[in-house]
Amino acid sequence: MAHSDSDPPLLNHYGTLLCHSTQWDEPQTRVTMEECQLPLIDLCDLGSDDEMVRRACAAAICKASSEWGFFQVVNHGISSQLVDKMRCEQVKLFRAPFETKATSGLLNNSYRWGSPRATCPNQFSWSEAFHVPLTKVSDEACYGDFKSLREVMTCFAAAMSELSRLLAGILTENLGNWKQASISNICDETTCFLRLNHYPACPISPEIFGLVPHTDSDFLTILCQDQVGGLQLMKDSKWVTVKPNKDALIVNIGDLFQVQTNPNFFSFTVNILLI
Repeated sequence: MAHSDSDPPLLNHYGTLLCHSTQWDEPQTRVTMEECQLPLIDLCDLGSDDEMVRRACAAAICKASSEWGFFQVVNHGISSQLVDKMRCEQVKLFRAPFETKATSGLLNNSYRWGSPRATCPNQFSWSEAFHVPLTKVSDEACYGDFKSLREVMTCFAAAMSELSRLLAGILTENLGNWKQASISNICDETTCFLRLNHYPACPISPEIFGLVPHTDSDFLTILCQDQVGGLQLMKDSKWVTVKPNKDALIVNIGDLFQVQTNPNFFSFTVNILLI
């Protein structure tokens, strides 16, 4: 497999450790995972003239958050055209030379790759990402030569922020013990990030994770999943694969929401498999 100059040096960084790790002494076999359809919620119902329909939609959101910690939303207000533009710009960004991504200060110098603290294959994240604070998304100086990315990313971040405020408001309102100020704190742009993820092809082993098993540490994560798949979550003590839905966004309850609402909502463990 040819190495592209856009790829981070994951193979070089982890090669020695992979060769000497005792975890590779026995052949590993990827277990076939059950595919699941997450709860699917039509947010259009929140705008219904019928109060019962609005309440039923809010109740479905809270039920999915409590039982799954994950759910999908359609009619979420973010156009497919905007999603397609964001994906196109993201592809161009990650195709840039590694040195450009790593050393030119792009997107507030937020480029990260791999797992520097990994000591065994099960801790490897074979991935690269930009983790951009919302407060920096509109900063023209962050974009370098990627001028077209700024306009699209600013619109995308604004749309995602509006959706997050809507969902946080529903979840906190149905708990009954939250104030509007708390909702504002959850969705304050100084505490929010837009993360762009890329999982390069891995030539070593299919057992390396694109993103190692983890729970999200924040309040809410809204994920725009592509059609390749690979997202898995832990449900009833077993891994299940999330079936992609091109029209849906995935909402994930994070650790901070669980801490604040325990035992109402739960964060669940997820990983990304390389496919």
